[in-house]
Amino acid sequence: MIDSLLIANRGEIARRIIRTARRLGIRTIAVHSDVDAGMPFVREADEAVCIGTAAAADSYLRQDRLLEAARTTGAQAIHPGYGFLSENAEFAEAVVAAGLVWVGAPPASIRAMGLKDAAKERMIAAGVPVTPGYLGADQSPDRLRAEADAIGYPVLIKAVAGGGGKGMRKVDAAADFDAMLESCKREAAASFGDDRVLIEKYILSPRHIEVQVFGDTLGNVVHLFERDCSLQRRHQKVIEEAPAPGMDAETRAAICDAAVRAAKAVDYVGAGTIEFIADGSEGLRADRIWFMEMNTRLQVEHPVTEAITGQDLVEWQLRVASGEPLPLRQEDLAINGWAMEARLYAENPATGFLPSTGPLDRLRFPDGVRVDSGVEEGGEVTPFYDPMIAKLIVHGETRAAAAAKLADAARHTQVWPVRTNAAFLARAAADVDFVAGRIDTGFIERHAERLIPGTTPSDAVLQAAAAAIVPAPNGDPWQDLVGFRANAAAVQRVEVEVDGTPYLVERAKAPPATIADDVLFLDGEAWSFGLPRADHAGGAGEGDGAIMSPMPGRVIAVLVEEGQAVTRGERLLVLEAMKMEQALLAPFDGVVSTLKVVAGAQVPEGTLLARIEQGEG
Repeated sequence: MIDSLLIANRGEIARRIIRTARRLGIRTIAVHSDVDAGMPFVREADEAVCIGTAAAADSYLRQDRLLEAARTTGAQAIHPGYGFLSENAEFAEAVVAAGLVWVGAPPASIRAMGLKDAAKERMIAAGVPVTPGYLGADQSPDRLRAEADAIGYPVLIKAVAGGGGKGMRKVDAAADFDAMLESCKREAAASFGDDRVLIEKYILSPRHIEVQVFGDTLGNVVHLFERDCSLQRRHQKVIEEAPAPGMDAETRAAICDAAVRAAKAVDYVGAGTIEFIADGSEGLRADRIWFMEMNTRLQVEHPVTEAITGQDLVEWQLRVASGEPLPLRQEDLAINGWAMEARLYAENPATGFLPSTGPLDRLRFPDGVRVDSGVEEGGEVTPFYDPMIAKLIVHGETRAAAAAKLADAARHTQVWPVRTNAAFLARAAADVDFVAGRIDTGFIERHAERLIPGTTPSDAVLQAAAAAIVPAPNGDPWQDLVGFRANAAAVQRVEVEVDGTPYLVERAKAPPATIADDVLFLDGEAWSFGLPRADHAGGAGEGDGAIMSPMPGRVIAVLVEEGQAVTRGERLLVLEAMKMEQALLAPFDGVVSTLKVVAGAQVPEGTLLARIEQGEG
């Protein structure tokens, strides 16, 4: 068994690896950027090395510094986690060349599956079904447009070197193709250094089904059943579960066998995931599931597989990397119950899921669920890395039991002042269609109105705030008569201020809520509250043409010039933060009178970026 392990990653996955390594008696070495020096994973490792500044390109992506850290600390092996360099074949080769153990897929396997076009060709040769599409070398816009027209809309444009939802665009009509192609290629070049794309037929009722596979150095390959990751937003997974709802034994056998064939076709070693797209319009069927891609690493959602199989997949990784055979044979693996995982993000659903950053003055999770988190109360969410705060993982005997447990866990999660998607997760997990298993990748967009909390407090929030300020009558006349006036109205009204806005609330029975430091937590939401201020001036006016930064981030594109005439809805700038692009649009027809930024600029939230004046240029 490996005796010392450097973890070339950060946050939640670093803590996850440290936990298993400690149980196995393996010494761990954490690497970190300067802004991560106070993070829990740094403290929990046996040793830690600072490898650079906040930008990932100057720290977690610096192969030379990672290898130097391994050399100076005497590490025997490197675990890449997921993201960053986990699927970088050159880094894997450099680790092996340095005489270290690489706890990941062989470089040849990473290369074979890293480019989507070549991977699909290999899968076709292995007898694995693939989706219809264009995988050709001719990347001219005219050829790509012609292929899309021939396939028939809607189609997906996907970066050849893409992954994690980056470099992917759905095109519904031919008129939109050129703009979507340009956007996809720009994102692909920025994210992967490769702007080549492929075209795929878009499945109208798509289900995202993936199979966990594992191989060892002795040629053994097994699967640990499937996961359903259909609940997505902008191609990013939100809720994952195992097994997949509606999966019968015949279809499971077909998809899992195909996954094992795919892994064997590239001589796979270690943990990997074969991802499939299924047409769920008539339920899951073996002849309506197609290969999409392979992730040659451990996945963020691996805990749900651990929950239904009772296995520690990080331990499997370490044992396989040490040259041991797989811990179990295929016939020894079985599904037990149902598991679900929800990704708690630092983002505000009410404002279009814009990222939220800042201190974590309060971070509380309910008991009875597994929480994998990279941060802790008193810490901070910075704009430099992924916005995931934690993963809430539950297990139940049935799918309904697991969904109820997940919804309850999200409702009782408390985060402040950073905004999160906890209430959104609670609503999704409790949604009647989700509980019934009527899901596909368009579920969130289709049900957004009932899933996304509003920007104004609900009546339940107002009642809870009013009750906290003026307690309900309890039968004590010396307390109940506070503010008593003869001939007063029978209905008790209470003035409260919630998130800076005053409200007059007619007192009714208040729902149970948690109050902490003038913050109210209810059903996954958090609201500041108090008595109305005498100087309350209301919200700022709208429609003045000021284009403000809605989040801290980097300006990646400036699409207009000062003096340029623009029309309402025209794209002005593109901002990027926490792996998310946000296009800023002209609010009305007019002229760009002021332009304050250039491409590449880092801007804080609330910065004036440009101003549009009504009129003609």
